[in-house]
Amino acid sequence: MLKLAIDFGTSVTKIYRIGSGIVLAEATCVTVQKDTGEIRAFGNEAKRLLGKTAELTDVSFPVFEGEIVNERHAGALLEYFLGKIVRRASVEALFCVPCACTVQSREKYYRVAKAAGISRVTFVETPYLVAIGQDVPLSESNPVFALDIGAGKTSAATFSLDGIIAGFTMNVGGNNMDIHIIDHIADTYNLKIGSLTSEKLKNTVGSLIEHDNQSMIVNGRDVATGKPRSVSVSSGDVLFPVRVYIDKIIEYTEMLLQKLPAEVSATMCKNGVFLSGGVCNLAGIADYVAEKLQMETHLSGDPQMAVVLGGGRAVGNQALLKKIKLQ
Repeated sequence: MLKLAIDFGTSVTKIYRIGSGIVLAEATCVTVQKDTGEIRAFGNEAKRLLGKTAELTDVSFPVFEGEIVNERHAGALLEYFLGKIVRRASVEALFCVPCACTVQSREKYYRVAKAAGISRVTFVETPYLVAIGQDVPLSESNPVFALDIGAGKTSAATFSLDGIIAGFTMNVGGNNMDIHIIDHIADTYNLKIGSLTSEKLKNTVGSLIEHDNQSMIVNGRDVATGKPRSVSVSSGDVLFPVRVYIDKIIEYTEMLLQKLPAEVSATMCKNGVFLSGGVCNLAGIADYVAEKLQMETHLSGDPQMAVVLGGGRAVGNQALLKKIKLQ
């Protein structure tokens, strides 16, 4: 049986295949013909059409804030992704799900997996996979603290192999920053930009470093005249729309840490916090979080892939999987 780990993310779906490593990373997106409901494009091809489609075509994101919101589109998209990497094989898949994922949410994932042709399904919460993806030793007596900041949600938890001690999931992530950047550029420069441009701007010059001087040329529509126009946007111009959401995440993280037993807090001071998720590609985020939480931070080389990498390692280790999977 072929074994996969699947991170069915709000923005990007990542798939790890045992024996091959990470074999897919594509946009969690489809385009749909409005009058017929027919799905016309999948993944990266569909996302490239965002903001450019005709009146009769919709761009659909079937996963929103970590929740499957359209099972038909999600099932078709997952089947398409599997078709790119699997040929007529029985598949067992580990799904990476947010901390405290409800039974109802897992049932949606299960139905989508079955619709896509997956035979066996297990679920593991993302904080465990953050640690495993960064080669952090797990035991019953050494708690670990992980913070995963994705496009649609953030999960944080303190845990050991004995279970999660405290954790939360909040609907704050990179997509909130993208929307706020659109509004901020409109207010500052009287320039309307699209979501793809906003995301590129965040990923290119977004920074938590004061006085960072990175910049890029942004194209959009003049709010007053309606004509195309370009401006140069710097890291400082998008600092506030980025930092306001990081500060909100840190606020909730501090509340979580304040509830920990004293011995667990002592261990957190020693071990620090392990960061992952696409938002953790922002320049300066590790130092910013470390300063705010007064804790050492650990950041993998590719934070967006840390969770699915951990899932791949877990699905290949049955003894470990038995201890961390959701029942």
